[in-house]
Amino acid sequence: MKTYLALAPVQPPFRGRAKPGRKPGVREQAAQETQDAILRAATRIFAKHGYSGGRIEQISRAAHSHDRMIYYYFGSKEGLYIAVLENLYRRFNEAEAALELDVGEPEQALVAVIRFIWTYYQRNPEFITLLNDENLHRGKHIAKSLRAHDYSSPATQIIDAVLASGVAQGVFRGGLSARDIYLTIASLNYFYLSNRHTLSAFLGARLESPEALEHWHRQVIDTVLRAVRA
Repeated sequence: MKTYLALAPVQPPFRGRAKPGRKPGVREQAAQETQDAILRAATRIFAKHGYSGGRIEQISRAAHSHDRMIYYYFGSKEGLYIAVLENLYRRFNEAEAALELDVGEPEQALVAVIRFIWTYYQRNPEFITLLNDENLHRGKHIAKSLRAHDYSSPATQIIDAVLASGVAQGVFRGGLSARDIYLTIASLNYFYLSNRHTLSAFLGARLESPEALEHWHRQVIDTVLRAVRA
């Protein structure tokens, strides 16, 4: 019998958003659409120019909105930037929560998690770009978020369930930390993709080629499985 793991995504507390289980009214729907448009525009602008270079007027123009709406919904430029970062984590959380993992097959489930993170980073380059920018600021903005930790919980919960199944079956060794394994997976994928341009020049290799990307993906899988196997 297969045992599938699914987690509920964390919802954002946007101003004017309808309560869960209740259909939004016209004004609530309009407010939600405005906030979503501002977040999409802010993501593009901050990803291109960074927090320091992104301007409120650029964002409002790109969102086909007004500066005052940004201040109304998000309070300030920093408030908007924090909301963008939270939204990055929320979207990642939702995508990961949609995974159907058979924890009865722990190795296959762990490989599926690795493949998801690798693919998600490639399909959402703004995720890496914006996190790089926030790390330049030493994480001072995301540290003010009241919800960032909420978005990390599902990621470690998924891996924890997979590891527990593997240990119970004698496939994985005991004493493993879900956080350590998540950090291993994320760092191996993140570092390669965020530094592939400079590393290509430094190593004299085309690290962006399909063959190189596939080779590294298999290397990550092999490294993680060797780390967890009994």
